[in-house]
Amino acid sequence: MRGRNLIILGIAIVAGLFAVYLANTYFSSAEEREERLAEERQMARIAVATQDVAFGQPLTDTNTRLVNWPASSVPVGAFKSVEEATAGGRVALRPITVGEPILASKVSGSDGRATLASNLPEDMRAVAIPVNNVAGVGGFVRPGDVVDVMLTRQIPGDGAQTTDKMTTVVLENVLVLAADLIADPNETAPAVTQTATLQTDLFGAQKLALAREVGTFTLALRNVENQTVGGTETVVVTDLGGGNRRIYATGRGGSIRDAGGGAQQVINLASARTSGGAASAAPRRPRGPTMSIVRGTEAETYEVER
Repeated sequence: MRGRNLIILGIAIVAGLFAVYLANTYFSSAEEREERLAEERQMARIAVATQDVAFGQPLTDTNTRLVNWPASSVPVGAFKSVEEATAGGRVALRPITVGEPILASKVSGSDGRATLASNLPEDMRAVAIPVNNVAGVGGFVRPGDVVDVMLTRQIPGDGAQTTDKMTTVVLENVLVLAADLIADPNETAPAVTQTATLQTDLFGAQKLALAREVGTFTLALRNVENQTVGGTETVVVTDLGGGNRRIYATGRGGSIRDAGGGAQQVINLASARTSGGAASAAPRRPRGPTMSIVRGTEAETYEVER
């Protein structure tokens, strides 16, 4: 009985070794056939993902493989071997989908760190600003979105009251890199955040740093396909309708607005930057529609006949 068991065990071991040999031979010959096919068709071999790779996930032999790719259209930064793609414990800096080429711009260096700095273009900066559930569009501002940054602050200049507020657009079409500590664009579920990290140039970073000290931020979520910028206006309290009408001049040359009926007051914002910019008010309450014309630091009010 014991001899029979030994014979069966020996046959099983031999069969297993033979199966391993056949598998190795098959895969080796398949790899050689792919390489010969690539050479014949002028194809290159590059590394692609075999499964979805999330932000910060390491690249390994199980989620990468080599495929044939037209030699004339190999993407810049593509890896020519799995060993090169996974060397040093590289991790994904951006989500990579199945079948997508693994590029140097989408993975970390050989140190294997998925840092936000590694994800920034050379001439750009990352700046964090405070937000809340209202300023952050109810938590719907997530990494990968594009926003406009609006600033609400006290109107500067002589004659402005504490209740006089203004809202201006500080930056337009800004990419959101992270919301709080989340930097994965696949995290799309709304969440209340305290900070939003934005990508901008150095001048934009300076504007955000200064704006943070003088007022409060509000983010306006915009369609990523809308790349139009410019043409924004400053909104003041009187633009909301009702009450007396104030007309603000923002610089030399001024602006003209039809005040309609009711009393008016003229405040020159340019006086915040000059020494002689005193506020000018209408001498009396007009009885009908009026129009104010601001020229530099001087304002004149005219009654409009019906």
